[in-house]
Amino acid sequence: MAEEKEEEQPKKKGGNLILILIVVLLVLLLVGGGLAAFFLLGSDEPQVANQPARATTSTQKTTKRSSDYLTIGPMYPMSEFIVNLLSESGGRYLKVALDIELGDAKLAPEMDKKKSLIRDIIIRSLSSKTFEEVSTMKGKERLKDEIVSKINEILADGAIKNIFFTDFVVQ
Repeated sequence: MAEEKEEEQPKKKGGNLILILIVVLLVLLLVGGGLAAFFLLGSDEPQVANQPARATTSTQKTTKRSSDYLTIGPMYPMSEFIVNLLSESGGRYLKVALDIELGDAKLAPEMDKKKSLIRDIIIRSLSSKTFEEVSTMKGKERLKDEIVSKINEILADGAIKNIFFTDFVVQ
């Protein structure tokens, strides 16, 4: 009888070890599958209901911001913007000052003529964002891209290259 108990115990420990390994592998597999699904199916930009998709045409100007910081073009300063952020309670606001980098100095007279329109574009872009969208670095970069592309759509004498936030406060 003593021999039978000694033979059963090693088998039982081995069986427990295999069961623990199987459970750990299943948990790792589930976590890995969940992470893979999150990264593959997740979207960087939140989808908004009833928002039409933008059609891109070949006649549109380039909307990509310049990343050439060694040769910065002429700057067009804008006065400060204070807007309410999009939220249910309306309790957050954004204070922004920015400078616009022009592609060419010849663009400045057109910018002067269309200053009110440009301010309106910037105000509408800023006030359509939530706190979550502007609080991250990626969100600020998307906001810059959006503003540059919208301003370039209305310019005839050239295009702006970039915008630079000189003040950015969210409360």
